[in-house]
Amino acid sequence: MKNGTVKNIKEELLSDHWYTLNKFTFEYQKENGTWEKQVREVYDRGNGAAILLYNRAKGTVILTKQFRMPTYVNGNPTGMMIEVCAGLLDGDHPEDCIKKEVEEETGYRVNDVKKVFESYMSPGSVSEILHFFIGQYDDQMKVGEGGGAAHETENIEILEYAFDEAMDLVLQGNIKDAKTIMLLQYAKVIGLFG
Repeated sequence: MKNGTVKNIKEELLSDHWYTLNKFTFEYQKENGTWEKQVREVYDRGNGAAILLYNRAKGTVILTKQFRMPTYVNGNPTGMMIEVCAGLLDGDHPEDCIKKEVEEETGYRVNDVKKVFESYMSPGSVSEILHFFIGQYDDQMKVGEGGGAAHETENIEILEYAFDEAMDLVLQGNIKDAKTIMLLQYAKVIGLFG
């Protein structure tokens, strides 16, 4: 596609109850140079960060488990999801955000994290870009209970799995969260555990 130019963008707010949902009406220039009118809805919940916590010596990763209503209404009978630690930036730098989320959700205080990539997670409808990190943990870094921030109505269970077991959970369909699958596959591809 050599054109892809957009003009006459009109934005209409449809909802701002939780985050914002806007309807965009615009003209898009097709490859042959002609223009067509398009209408799209865009959900804006802000950008986020996610991290795979790993312990190379033990061969383990820390994951979380919590209820996710959107999955429940789309066929997940319990609504429970196994995920990497993640959260919205809320104006923070991605690295600062993920360190804060790790401590809130898992009780571990990590100092060194490494950004490995970023990705639009659902570019057809959601504006979010997610910053992906990896970070090492050990038992001495445990400074709290974790479980999530009470004011955010989070009820998070902390899980520690052998890396191979976590990969098996993906293959068995027990881990269905995209960010988690992406970070576990990243760890496998780069040989994080040898």
